[in-house]
Amino acid sequence: MSDTIEVYDRMALDYVTVAEDRPIGLDEFIGTLTPKSRVLDLGCGPGMHAAHIAAAGHDVLAVDGSAEMVALAAAHPGVTAQQATFDQIASFGPVDGVWASFSLLHAPRTEMPGHLAALHGLCSTGAPLWLGMKLGQGEKTDRLGRFYVYYTEAELRDLLSGAGFTAGASTHGRGKGLAGDIDNFIVLAAHA
Repeated sequence: MSDTIEVYDRMALDYVTVAEDRPIGLDEFIGTLTPKSRVLDLGCGPGMHAAHIAAAGHDVLAVDGSAEMVALAAAHPGVTAQQATFDQIASFGPVDGVWASFSLLHAPRTEMPGHLAALHGLCSTGAPLWLGMKLGQGEKTDRLGRFYVYYTEAELRDLLSGAGFTAGASTHGRGKGLAGDIDNFIVLAAHA
């Protein structure tokens, strides 16, 4: 994971130019929140999504392993940003919602059940979780040096269920990331 974080530290400003300002599912996620919710943006990157959630009247804790990404996220009004890794998830709660947009795809496969269980432990009853992941099989390191784990939709649904979440609707798409690769992806809605 440290190599992946180093890439994001080095390329934080480049990432801002390719990151989606309003990705698939963000408005729907915001619409599921109760007023003045406390929301965790897990793997917040430059904080653009956290800024939209905060602008909708919510208290946002934006966390990322990259110090450079945290600095960018902290510059957004209404966003509290903190540098942390997935292993520190248990310290982020309690929360009324989790936005995990293409962050947990960097976690080793063996650690994913524990990370999802820790997220469930933070969540108030019924709290929404929106999970963005790349679809496929196996693992790889991209040309920039970032580590990825790929899942099928069925695997993700099983992992969410095993952690205590109830998975709901999903949206599929294809997109180009920072490395220039075009990948299939899923945004999966769930709730605690």
